[in-house]
Amino acid sequence: MRYELVIFDNDGVLVDSEPLSNTVLAGYLTELGHPTSYEESIRDYMGSAVHRVHDLVEERTGQKLPDDFDEELHRRTLAAFQDELVVVEGVEKLLGTLVADGVAYCVASSGSHRKIAAGHRRTGLDQWFEDEWIFSSEDVGRGKPAPDLFLHAAAAMGVAPDRCAVIEDSPLGVEAARAAGMDVYGFTSMMPADRLPGVTRHFSDMSQLPELLA
Repeated sequence: MRYELVIFDNDGVLVDSEPLSNTVLAGYLTELGHPTSYEESIRDYMGSAVHRVHDLVEERTGQKLPDDFDEELHRRTLAAFQDELVVVEGVEKLLGTLVADGVAYCVASSGSHRKIAAGHRRTGLDQWFEDEWIFSSEDVGRGKPAPDLFLHAAAAMGVAPDRCAVIEDSPLGVEAARAAGMDVYGFTSMMPADRLPGVTRHFSDMSQLPELLA
């Protein structure tokens, strides 16, 4: 394998959380008087940290979201996770392949540490990730599309950016990985390939990744 480190986005790549998260987010924003469809949530917020929601709502309406918005969104999202969240098909087999090949891997997610941990516990992925292999936008000053999170993860794992492969499913994540100087593979399970320009390769099934990364 030509990479020393594989950096996974979490939502939509490891856990099938994007449909749940964006349904919750769209519903909550609509409830607060900011009508948002599921499709609009995917378009505007998929792959981003929650501060982007605050920024776009204020930019578009001149209104601030409630002080407890983050906490309430987190509560609603975790409730949905507890009932419905599953691992993305093929992920555990892929992780087993990386372990067998001696390739390091980690998570770099726009989600909070609490959200990542809850999703991993629910799906059993906590057995595959040590705490020190999990990085959140909370750890850096700027979330995706800034490269900070990916650069922070690579530095913490002791690998140069040009020896990293990033697995992403959102335009913001792809932009961040490219800005970090890393190869990025675009997972097209939810986002069409034309929405993920500039990637090293597109793929639609986790079973394709070992060959692509080799």
